[in-house]
Amino acid sequence: MTFDPRQAFDLTGEVAVVTGGSRGLGRAIAFGLARAGADVVIASRKLGACEETAAEIERETGRKAVPIAAHVGKWSELDGFVDEVYERCGRVDVLVNNAGMSPVYDSLPDVSEELFDKVIGVNLKGPFRLSALVGARMADAGGGSIINISSAAAVHPRPAVVPYSAAKAGLNAITVGFARDLGPLVRVNAIMAGTFLTDVSTSWDPAAFAERAKGFALERGGEPDEIVGMALYLASSASSYTTGAVLTVDGGQP
Repeated sequence: MTFDPRQAFDLTGEVAVVTGGSRGLGRAIAFGLARAGADVVIASRKLGACEETAAEIERETGRKAVPIAAHVGKWSELDGFVDEVYERCGRVDVLVNNAGMSPVYDSLPDVSEELFDKVIGVNLKGPFRLSALVGARMADAGGGSIINISSAAAVHPRPAVVPYSAAKAGLNAITVGFARDLGPLVRVNAIMAGTFLTDVSTSWDPAAFAERAKGFALERGGEPDEIVGMALYLASSASSYTTGAVLTVDGGQP
């Protein structure tokens, strides 16, 4: 079989669901998949933000973009969310579990059970449930790709993000487990993202981050569009022999 990159990365006629798709890495990935030909579902807690991003995608790419409000941390809402996606789009070929959160706290003893449960819910429980629901339908339909957006914090936990690190380590684990369960028809992989300069980064101390970034091989944070290439690879047939992989995109962070 001859590899043709124009065909391998073409997502024309496919439907991709991106959670947390209204901003940050999710927004960049949604735009990238649409530019590759996919229709996209933009999901996040705030419908207005989803609608705004969906309208921008349709204007810029000409692809269909469907906004749906969903809180991935609430298990009881996810069956209905998946039903609505299939009712409105008819199929799902790519699921990007991108929605995440990492609230700040003063010290580890100050972490409340409520905060801990929220972090686990959005970063781990939601992707687990969505992968189970959508993955089963993908397998019945003959195939698909699930992409989990993990974090370098999963293997390099810092005191300020321990619950988040634990959740992302769990996400890495379920990536491998789901790949084995849903194979050979559905591929499941994770992108272990490093430090990206999304809207969240505007609250950082620029000088402190610049000093920290000196320890990265590329000596800087990533731009959101710099994760799109890996997402497109994993979403498309270009990665037809890649599953159960946790692939790092972090600018060479130690």
